[in-house]
Amino acid sequence: MIRLFFIFLYHYNNKIPNLKQLAFIIFLFICNFSSIAQVNSPLVSLIGDDEVGYEQTISECPSLLLEVAGNSMDKAYKIWTDMLADLEKSSAEVGVDLKGTKVWINLFWESDGSIKKVVYYPKPNSKNMDFSQVTNVLEKFAANYNLPINHSGCFSHYGSASFPVHTKLVTTNEK
Repeated sequence: MIRLFFIFLYHYNNKIPNLKQLAFIIFLFICNFSSIAQVNSPLVSLIGDDEVGYEQTISECPSLLLEVAGNSMDKAYKIWTDMLADLEKSSAEVGVDLKGTKVWINLFWESDGSIKKVVYYPKPNSKNMDFSQVTNVLEKFAANYNLPINHSGCFSHYGSASFPVHTKLVTTNEK
C-alpha cells in the first residue's frame, strides 16, 4: 500500500500542484493510525495473535523477574509458583479446571506488581480444552492480581506453567 503511494507520488509529482504537501499529510495520517492500533493491544493474547503489542511490551519492560527478586532463584521461583497457585485458585472460583493444562507463558508486570500483559500458547502435550476459557480466566486474573513486589520499572518473566501447581519447594534439609 505504501509502495503504491510512493509510486503515485513519483509519477504525478510535477502534474499536481502541492502534491508533496498532500502526500506528507496522508503519510502522517497513516503513521498516526498505525500508532493508535498499537495502543489498543489486548491484555491477554495467544503468542502470535498480537505481535505488534507484544513486541512493544518487550521493548518497554527490559527487566526480568529474577532481577527484581534480587537475582535469587529461590525467591523468583517462589514468587512465580505462588502466582501460578493463585491463578489456579482463581480459575477454580469461576468454574474452569486447569488441571492438565500446560502452557508457555510470558507475563509482564507494571512497577507496582500489577499485570501489564499476558501472552501464552498451549503446549502440544496440554489437555485438550477450549483455550478461550483460559484467556477469559487470565483476563480476570490479570485485572485483579498484584505481585507482592515493586520495581523501578515494568518487568517480565518468560516461562512455562503446568497445572496443578506444586508450590512447596523441597530443600536438601527436608530430603
